[in-house]
Amino acid sequence: MPQAQIQPASTGATPPLAQSATVQNDDPLLALVLQSLDDDQVQDLVTIDLDGKSSIADFMVIGSGRSTRQVAAMAQKLGERLKQGGFGSPRIEGLPAADWVLVDAGSVVIHLFRPEVRSFYNLERMWGFDGPSGAA
Repeated sequence: MPQAQIQPASTGATPPLAQSATVQNDDPLLALVLQSLDDDQVQDLVTIDLDGKSSIADFMVIGSGRSTRQVAAMAQKLGERLKQGGFGSPRIEGLPAADWVLVDAGSVVIHLFRPEVRSFYNLERMWGFDGPSGAA
Protein backbone atom coordinates (compact mmCIF):
# COMPACT_ATOMS: atom_id res chain seq x y z
CA MET A 1 0.00 0.00 0.00
CA PRO A 2 1.51 3.40 -0.92
CA GLN A 3 2.34 5.71 1.94
CA ALA A 4 0.08 8.73 2.33
CA GLN A 5 1.58 12.14 2.94
CA ILE A 6 0.64 13.13 6.43
CA GLN A 7 0.71 16.67 7.67
CA PRO A 8 0.31 17.02 11.42
CA ALA A 9 -1.08 20.31 12.55
CA SER A 10 0.21 21.75 15.76
CA THR A 11 -2.18 22.34 18.63
CA GLY A 12 0.36 24.61 20.34
CA ALA A 13 1.10 28.28 19.70
CA THR A 14 1.02 27.94 15.90
CA PRO A 15 -2.57 27.62 14.65
CA PRO A 16 -3.29 24.52 12.51
CA LEU A 17 -4.10 26.61 9.45
CA ALA A 18 -0.70 28.28 9.46
CA GLN A 19 1.04 24.92 9.05
CA SER A 20 -1.54 23.35 6.74
CA ALA A 21 -2.08 26.20 4.29
CA THR A 22 1.24 25.81 2.50
CA VAL A 23 0.75 22.08 2.07
CA GLN A 24 -2.91 21.88 1.15
CA ASN A 25 -2.91 23.56 -2.30
CA ASP A 26 -5.43 26.21 -1.24
CA ASP A 27 -8.32 23.73 -1.21
CA PRO A 28 -11.30 25.85 -0.06
CA LEU A 29 -13.22 22.89 1.38
CA LEU A 30 -10.23 21.73 3.41
CA ALA A 31 -9.56 25.31 4.57
CA LEU A 32 -13.15 25.61 5.82
CA VAL A 33 -12.92 22.26 7.63
CA LEU A 34 -9.65 23.17 9.33
CA GLN A 35 -10.90 26.63 10.31
CA SER A 36 -14.13 25.23 11.73
CA LEU A 37 -12.31 22.63 13.81
CA ASP A 38 -9.75 25.19 14.97
CA ASP A 39 -12.57 27.53 16.03
CA ASP A 40 -14.08 24.68 18.07
CA GLN A 41 -10.76 23.90 19.80
CA VAL A 42 -10.06 20.52 18.24
CA GLN A 43 -7.11 18.66 19.76
CA ASP A 44 -4.31 16.73 18.03
CA LEU A 45 -5.39 17.66 14.51
CA VAL A 46 -3.81 15.66 11.68
CA THR A 47 -4.35 16.17 7.94
CA ILE A 48 -3.54 13.26 5.64
CA ASP A 49 -3.14 14.01 1.92
CA LEU A 50 -4.82 11.14 0.02
CA ASP A 51 -4.78 12.80 -3.40
CA GLY A 52 -3.75 10.18 -5.96
CA LYS A 53 -3.39 7.53 -3.25
CA SER A 54 -6.99 6.66 -2.50
CA SER A 55 -10.32 6.99 -4.25
CA ILE A 56 -12.22 7.70 -1.02
CA ALA A 57 -11.20 11.35 -0.75
CA ASP A 58 -8.43 13.86 -1.41
CA PHE A 59 -7.86 14.57 2.30
CA MET A 60 -8.55 12.86 5.60
CA VAL A 61 -8.68 15.01 8.71
CA ILE A 62 -8.47 13.41 12.15
CA GLY A 63 -9.03 15.26 15.39
CA SER A 64 -10.03 14.76 19.00
CA GLY A 65 -12.49 16.39 21.34
CA ARG A 66 -12.30 16.34 25.11
CA SER A 67 -15.73 14.73 25.56
CA THR A 68 -18.61 13.21 23.64
CA ARG A 69 -20.41 16.52 23.93
CA GLN A 70 -17.53 18.43 22.29
CA VAL A 71 -17.12 15.80 19.54
CA ALA A 72 -20.84 16.00 18.70
CA ALA A 73 -20.84 19.81 18.78
CA MET A 74 -17.80 20.05 16.50
CA ALA A 75 -19.38 17.66 13.98
CA GLN A 76 -22.74 19.45 13.99
CA LYS A 77 -21.18 22.90 13.66
CA LEU A 78 -18.92 21.65 10.88
CA GLY A 79 -21.96 20.32 9.03
CA GLU A 80 -23.72 23.68 9.37
CA ARG A 81 -20.65 25.65 8.27
CA LEU A 82 -20.14 23.42 5.21
CA LYS A 83 -23.75 23.91 4.18
CA GLN A 84 -23.54 27.69 4.72
CA GLY A 85 -20.25 27.74 2.78
CA GLY A 86 -21.95 26.24 -0.28
CA PHE A 87 -20.44 22.75 0.00
CA GLY A 88 -23.78 20.96 0.44
CA SER A 89 -24.94 18.89 3.38
CA PRO A 90 -22.28 16.40 4.47
CA ARG A 91 -23.17 12.93 5.70
CA ILE A 92 -22.57 12.65 9.43
CA GLU A 93 -22.39 9.24 11.11
CA GLY A 94 -21.97 8.40 14.79
CA LEU A 95 -23.65 11.37 16.45
CA PRO A 96 -25.81 9.42 18.93
CA ALA A 97 -22.81 8.02 20.83
CA ALA A 98 -20.28 10.66 19.65
CA ASP A 99 -17.26 8.50 20.53
CA TRP A 100 -16.24 8.50 16.85
CA VAL A 101 -18.06 10.77 14.41
CA LEU A 102 -17.43 10.60 10.67
CA VAL A 103 -18.22 13.64 8.55
CA ASP A 104 -18.15 12.89 4.82
CA ALA A 105 -17.78 16.18 2.96
CA GLY A 106 -16.90 14.58 -0.37
CA SER A 107 -13.25 15.25 -1.13
CA VAL A 108 -12.51 15.69 2.59
CA VAL A 109 -13.40 13.03 5.15
CA ILE A 110 -13.26 14.03 8.79
CA HIS A 111 -12.93 11.67 11.76
CA LEU A 112 -13.60 13.16 15.19
CA PHE A 113 -12.87 11.06 18.27
CA ARG A 114 -12.79 11.04 22.01
CA PRO A 115 -9.06 10.54 22.85
CA GLU A 116 -9.48 6.99 24.23
CA VAL A 117 -11.39 5.84 21.17
CA ARG A 118 -8.90 7.48 18.82
CA SER A 119 -5.97 5.68 20.43
CA PHE A 120 -7.86 2.37 20.24
CA TYR A 121 -8.58 2.60 16.48
CA ASN A 122 -5.34 4.45 15.64
CA LEU A 123 -6.28 5.48 12.09
CA GLU A 124 -3.02 7.40 11.69
CA ARG A 125 -1.04 4.17 11.96
CA MET A 126 -3.09 2.65 9.12
CA TRP A 127 -1.71 5.45 6.92
CA GLY A 128 1.88 5.00 8.11
CA PHE A 129 1.81 7.59 10.89
CA ASP A 130 2.38 6.76 14.56
CA GLY A 131 0.33 9.54 16.12
CA PRO A 132 -0.48 13.22 16.33
CA SER A 133 2.92 14.11 17.80
CA GLY A 134 4.50 14.12 14.34
CA ALA A 135 6.74 11.07 14.75
CA ALA A 136 6.64 8.84 11.71
